[in-house]
Amino acid sequence: MKPLPVKTIAHYRIVALVGAGGMGAVYKAYDNKLQRVVALKLLPSEYVSQEDRRRRFFQEARAASALNHPHILTIYEVGEDDGRPYIAMEYVEGDTLRKKIGSNGLQLRETLDIAIQIASGLARAHELGIIHRDLKPENLMLSRDGYAKILDFGLAKLVAERERALVADSEQKTLIRGIETQSGTLMGTVNYMAPEQLLGQRVDRRCDVFSFGVVLCEMLTGAAPFVHDNRIDTMHAILHRDPRFPTDGRVELPFDLQRILSRALAKTPKDRYQTINDLAEELKTIKRNLEMGKTLPVAPLTRTKLVLKRTADSSRVINYEKELNEAQFKAVTTTDGPLLIVAGAGTGKTRTLVYRVARLVEVGVKPESILLLTFTRRAAASMLTRAAALADARCQRVSGGTFHSLGHSMLRKFADHAGIAKNFTVLDQSDTEDLIDLLRRQIRITKAQHFPRKRTIAAIFSMMVNKVLSLKQVLNQHYPQFVDERRNLETLFKSFEDFKRSRHMLTYDDLLVRFREALETSAEMREQISDQYRYIMVDEYQDTNKLQAQIVKLMTARHDNVAVVGDEFQSIYSFRGASHRNMLEFPKLFPSAQIIKLEENFRSTQPILDVANAIISDVKESYKKRLYSRIDGGQPPVVVSARDENEQSRFVAQRIAELREEGVPLSDIAVLFRSSSHSFDLEIELGRVGVPFRKFGGIRFAESAHIKDALSFLRVVVKLRTRSRGFVR
Repeated sequence: MKPLPVKTIAHYRIVALVGAGGMGAVYKAYDNKLQRVVALKLLPSEYVSQEDRRRRFFQEARAASALNHPHILTIYEVGEDDGRPYIAMEYVEGDTLRKKIGSNGLQLRETLDIAIQIASGLARAHELGIIHRDLKPENLMLSRDGYAKILDFGLAKLVAERERALVADSEQKTLIRGIETQSGTLMGTVNYMAPEQLLGQRVDRRCDVFSFGVVLCEMLTGAAPFVHDNRIDTMHAILHRDPRFPTDGRVELPFDLQRILSRALAKTPKDRYQTINDLAEELKTIKRNLEMGKTLPVAPLTRTKLVLKRTADSSRVINYEKELNEAQFKAVTTTDGPLLIVAGAGTGKTRTLVYRVARLVEVGVKPESILLLTFTRRAAASMLTRAAALADARCQRVSGGTFHSLGHSMLRKFADHAGIAKNFTVLDQSDTEDLIDLLRRQIRITKAQHFPRKRTIAAIFSMMVNKVLSLKQVLNQHYPQFVDERRNLETLFKSFEDFKRSRHMLTYDDLLVRFREALETSAEMREQISDQYRYIMVDEYQDTNKLQAQIVKLMTARHDNVAVVGDEFQSIYSFRGASHRNMLEFPKLFPSAQIIKLEENFRSTQPILDVANAIISDVKESYKKRLYSRIDGGQPPVVVSARDENEQSRFVAQRIAELREEGVPLSDIAVLFRSSSHSFDLEIELGRVGVPFRKFGGIRFAESAHIKDALSFLRVVVKLRTRSRGFVR
């Protein structure tokens, strides 16, 4: 161990050396004033007289002291003792992340937990305009209770001056305790530096995203993605080669983590996650899925090698014409210009989108320039995973998600253009309703007998913005019972909007409203996003609303490469103002749009499709199509008209009983409902005829709380001896 320079510095008694580097030595020390253990960082004696070194030493203290966050090491004091600068910091009982990685002690869930903590600390630093620039396992501490702390802001905020000199010096900042590779070569900070740092270019917070990606890769695989036996080869790999994700020889990293790492480690900053929060959100999603018992899709290592070989060998590319039918093939290979894919039920819509992603990547489109918008984030992740398995892992670098997640990330990135703070708050449904109720009371709108409740008011306001309708139109068309309250609702809506905008609060609807407003008012933002996403695809287009259709149009300012997939006859959700008219009006929005119909059904027999065709043929406003199937056989469906719900239930129960008597197992019989509550009447009838059943989704009628209450009281009336049981409710 290096001998201690002195026994005390100011009112700190030095106990032991912790570590040393080019920017100083760190000691465990005891604060005699406050009687606590601290970490004391001292500038080496040979640098005390060098003004530049002193400036950088205090720069670290100023940068870190400006940050108050549980995952950033706390600065207690900065001072000098007899001309010797020192920084007193929080002392963390634990090990560096480097030691944890070296001991092979990280499981996937623990890795995700640590990474999310580190990202949280980095996000706070970035919010205050502070960039770390030297993120690596040596600068990350893990306390004994699993708490992560970011250390060493020695290069922080020095981003606008003398970049080249600082980059050259950054290798000297590596702690003296070296890390040996298998060949015995000492690794340094260079392994974690972004390409723009190596080139001495201007850097921003996205260089920390790159370094974070390297650290995350090392946590997951045990090795950095670009490391070689010497620094020259390592720098060449960072600048020119794709990242390597070492495995234990059995399985690869899960596809989702490969996609995240590939995007974080993109060579150019604009192709990476634009904020560390965006990356952290994806890690949180994976962590939640693991906690819910879900399995992350992975592929055997040998399979990935075969796929990579196939894409590199032009004689073994995907045979699209053989694997797709004629309409699917045309939809997949029509890559440029606006395209409307009218996909009937069961016609392979998802398969078509998956092959289309693979095709775009195969013909040379950068994965990061492809945007796939879906109804749920899970759907996007599933499609990209399938595309990666079909083609290669580059498909995982395609941007995928919902309109709301896109709006959220773009507003964070272009906050200045949108006129909101980067740290804006997103209100959930409950918070939105409570805020509406609070404002109603503040502006003293009497809660009259016919005035809508807060949930109804929130629904009215949501419908206004999603359907792009006035309050008068919404009330006349959907809430005529509240027409007389229009003036009060207008006052409340204005107060609601003013309150949110003045405090930088956004509802889920506002994520789209403010995104559209920013696109409309900022040509620079519009063009940047259009350049970033050169190929846009939208799934379930029949379930989008007018606001989302406007956003799609605005994002194509510099091109018209947008493909939407949907079926106007499957528009059943009406979620947040969704309308099938978006399907019908797409050719008006994009006059040069091609229309391709997918009509071959892969699920049903022709007799079933004949009924469906007969029903949809009478609809005037639609894209005429005829569903057909190559599946042989099948009995014609039977349509039964009942006078009321109970007659319908009695018929179904009777028919099930008959099938049971004919020897048909009950497990082969299913009854489908539009909503779980629609089954209540049938449940009663099945119970009456003695047919047992299992219900999937929702709760049984007899298990509903109010039904249990009613039955409990009835038991008391019928039998006094059941009183104790009856009053359990």
